[in-house]
Amino acid sequence: MGGIILLLSVVSIFWTPYSPTQMSAALRFKPPSFAHIFGTDNFGRDIFSRVMKAIGTSFLISLFVVLISAVAGILIGAVTGYFGGVIDAVVMRVVDAINGFPSILLALVIISILGKARANVVLALGIAFTPSFVRIVRGEFIRLRDSDYIVRARLMGARKRRILFLHILPNIFSTFWVSVMIGFNNAILAESGLSYLGIGVQAPDATLGSMLSDAQGYLSSAPWYALAPGLTIVWMVLSAAMLSEGLSRKKKNI
Repeated sequence: MGGIILLLSVVSIFWTPYSPTQMSAALRFKPPSFAHIFGTDNFGRDIFSRVMKAIGTSFLISLFVVLISAVAGILIGAVTGYFGGVIDAVVMRVVDAINGFPSILLALVIISILGKARANVVLALGIAFTPSFVRIVRGEFIRLRDSDYIVRARLMGARKRRILFLHILPNIFSTFWVSVMIGFNNAILAESGLSYLGIGVQAPDATLGSMLSDAQGYLSSAPWYALAPGLTIVWMVLSAAMLSEGLSRKKKNI
């Protein structure tokens, strides 16, 4: 399932059956057919082409969101978990304060300040998701910082930076990758939610959330309009969830 999503997101960069932004009054609300397998929308645009572009947009945004939040989470979690003390107390109070806001609400506030550009959506969601990664990494570093092999590394004079990123970090990846996939899943839903509310990626770019929002007024007359983006969101989320579950089972077997 996930492979098809990835394939469509890559192919959409170079090719779609029709232009996702091409409008035609004569093609408005055409039902699914061989010419337009998902039908057309209220502007006569091919829905399948727009879904392909939307998958690519959602995939890239979610990828960068997870990248930003995971890297920030590793850096902050490693320092606070390994050193503890005042640094840990202060940083974790800030993390708790950020974590007290729902991710979507926090992203809304940041986007309202920075604007609705795509980069700002990525940054806002990246900041909103960072606390969850900080907590996971911090917990793993606390668990491993007094392990026998870490104590031996200290006695041998290993630098703290080496201990953090060469001795401890590789040993948390089995747990961390599961969290990454869960974060990717949540990023898809969050980006779709922001776009549905009209504060995510802006027109004329196609997004699954904005397509659902546009289709809301035509549920009875053109149900295929909402069906395609809605099922695609479910498909993407399930694919990420299945991959996360697979990684989790693999970790348990190890």
